Amino acid sequence: MNFEPDPVPTGPTMSQRRFPPPWSVEETAPCFIVRDANGQALAFIYCEDEPGRRATGKLLTRDEARRIAANIAKLPLLRR
Repeated sequence: MNFEPDPVPTGPTMSQRRFPPPWSVEETAPCFIVRDANGQALAFIYCEDEPGRRATGKLLTRDEARRIAANIAKLPLLRR
């Protein structure tokens, strides 16, 4: 038997990226959703406006969740 080694994988090109930029943020009632250029959901960042429920569930404020989602959406720009 003759076994040949697997070819060495190379890095993806811009057209082969699994989650193509630009990424966007969609605001819904319970969370912010970060999506790639194809509409694939990449992250859900949950929040709560009511202080009592927020403390009980240890959830983020809407502003905190929005800022985190915005920073996640910037990640493809940092890879350049």
